[in-house]
Amino acid sequence: MRAHSRSRTGGTSTYGRLGSGITALTAVVAVALFSPGSARADPPYVGWSTVAPGLATGYEPSSENDCTAGRVRCVDAVIREMRRRFDPLAAACDHNAIFALSYLRTTEVYRQTIEDPTFFADTAFVNHEDAVFARYYFDAVDDWQAGRRAEVPRAWAIAMEAADDRTMPASGNLSLGINAHVQRDLPFVLAGIGLVRPDGTSRKADHDKVNVFLNRVTDGLIAEIAARFDPTADDADLPTSVDNIGIFQIIPTWREIAWRNAERLVAAPDARARALVAADIEAYAASQAETLRRSTAYLPAVQSSATRDAYCSTHG
Repeated sequence: MRAHSRSRTGGTSTYGRLGSGITALTAVVAVALFSPGSARADPPYVGWSTVAPGLATGYEPSSENDCTAGRVRCVDAVIREMRRRFDPLAAACDHNAIFALSYLRTTEVYRQTIEDPTFFADTAFVNHEDAVFARYYFDAVDDWQAGRRAEVPRAWAIAMEAADDRTMPASGNLSLGINAHVQRDLPFVLAGIGLVRPDGTSRKADHDKVNVFLNRVTDGLIAEIAARFDPTADDADLPTSVDNIGIFQIIPTWREIAWRNAERLVAAPDARARALVAADIEAYAASQAETLRRSTAYLPAVQSSATRDAYCSTHG
């Protein structure tokens, strides 16, 4: 059974004030080029296939499953799985490689961050969240590639279709990926794993701490995308470039909305009410994806991905 929601309830988003003031054009991911830091002995190998079958949203520190227990070995396994998926995308200059790279670099920086055991109040729980969150992305990709399009959340379908059709620059692929993963996936992840500790206190402080390491690692990723895949990614004078100022304005805002939507899911009094909240989340994320796709796509008959793809074939 999948660990995540597959809400397919239709209807118009009632996001209201939660969604007001969000500028879709600046939706980008805060990540970095750097690999895990100081030299250390390689950890014992744990493949994703070893931990994934038993991965559920329940957190149990005493579990034999590294991801359910939130052990660092699980983070290492997630990184290996991300690399396994990213490498062939990069080799093929697949436009889906942009978000795959950004997520890989983000998780590598997270792995660096937890070298400090005091950074989070409950590192093991955040490790567990890291694995569950990644699983949502992996499942969306796997369903899309296997042709199970009805199983793919609409926001993800828009992002992957745009990548497959090569209709936008790297900055657009990046924006669509982060929208789908944060605006759509994260509320369901948070609601599934729990918003409070066993003693009833909120886990919000650790949620907010994620913004701290995201806020300091973006430039390396943008430089890598420009060097390997699309040289326009760091051209500040072009409308298709990544807005580095907007990065830190939009990411924490979207993560805050995700937390509040998770609260809405948890507070729903019954299954029908929860389905309505879920449909609202789905509709809003999809509407943002549509806006991003329209506003960042290449101009028909004027622009194309040809230059980007030729550059990638040499540098990627």
